[in-house]
Amino acid sequence: MRREASVPRSGWQHRLEQIGFDFYNLEGKAYWTEQACYAFSAAEIDEVEAASEELHGLCLKAVEHVVANKLWERMRIPPAWGEYIERVWRRNDPTLCGRFDLAYDGKEPPKLLEYNADTPTALYEAAVVQWYWLKDVKPEADQFNSIHDKLIEAWRAILRRLPPEGLVHFARFDGHPEDLATSEYLRDTALQAGLAGKPIAVTDIGWNGRRFTDLDEMPIQLLSKLYPWEWMAREKFGIHVLTDTTAFIEPAWKMILSNKMLLPLLWEGFPNHANLLPAYDTEHVDLGRAFVKKPIFGREGHNVTVVGPGIFDTAGGDYGSEGFVWQAYQPLPRFDSCYALVGSWIVDGKPAGIGMREDERRITHNNSRFVPHYFE
Repeated sequence: MRREASVPRSGWQHRLEQIGFDFYNLEGKAYWTEQACYAFSAAEIDEVEAASEELHGLCLKAVEHVVANKLWERMRIPPAWGEYIERVWRRNDPTLCGRFDLAYDGKEPPKLLEYNADTPTALYEAAVVQWYWLKDVKPEADQFNSIHDKLIEAWRAILRRLPPEGLVHFARFDGHPEDLATSEYLRDTALQAGLAGKPIAVTDIGWNGRRFTDLDEMPIQLLSKLYPWEWMAREKFGIHVLTDTTAFIEPAWKMILSNKMLLPLLWEGFPNHANLLPAYDTEHVDLGRAFVKKPIFGREGHNVTVVGPGIFDTAGGDYGSEGFVWQAYQPLPRFDSCYALVGSWIVDGKPAGIGMREDERRITHNNSRFVPHYFE
């Protein structure tokens, strides 16, 4: 694994815009870069893929443990939602995708930092944008990336469970370019799978007294959402979800996996596992002097604090009211002053590809650069 300098394609901005990727700059800073790329060996890709499949299996066991033992209070899930989560878990409501954030340097086994299992973004960048870069820049190389094809196959499986007139609504916040691109990309893959898709803003979802509807008063049968479950579960409007008249992508049992309390739960269940880091729901003595404090429902690096000998970094934000977890500090590999994070995608329960993010800070955040990759 290494970081390589790369010559940007001629007119690369126009090339990105041609495929609908127009937010290559965010808040005045580069979000996409072609001045570098990450190179892997085939063996390293195999190791990331195997670790991702292993971790997803452990996570499903963790969901069963939470559901079977009704650990709603520990997971900071409102008890009224427990019965509903158990119902959708037992009937195997389908999941589409999620993203593991991994610390990996090509030498030690990949380590799980967190699982973005509910509303993962950077999907279009990983599935499509970096694939076009590969075809233009390194056509002789390969890329760990079957995300697009696996998404279409996953939607086809979902289509088989829907009535003939089945329609998927795609809810997002239109003012957020990354959310909009992710939602529209998911809608495109659904259309390619034979599903009808209709976009809708989160704020335009209504309730007619019996079920959720769109602005045309059309009932919402299946909603693909980029709106976190933990927000929905704490809103007055969200209680209507419990009528179970609308199905969701992602399903409500993902509320367990997108929750940082998952990290100490996994460590308790699978202590010393090669792909896990020690994690606790208190500042535990076994963490030693280097640890990361994370809010249970945090997002995009907000309210994360890194502490260690000669190390301190913290990010502001509005998260943390539900509490924190503490995880042993695993340094991200550093290349050319950049800390590199591997985002490993799970589609329909299987590893599907990776996307690389980098930053000068130890804490990866929403605007951290996306960098393409290839393997030899």
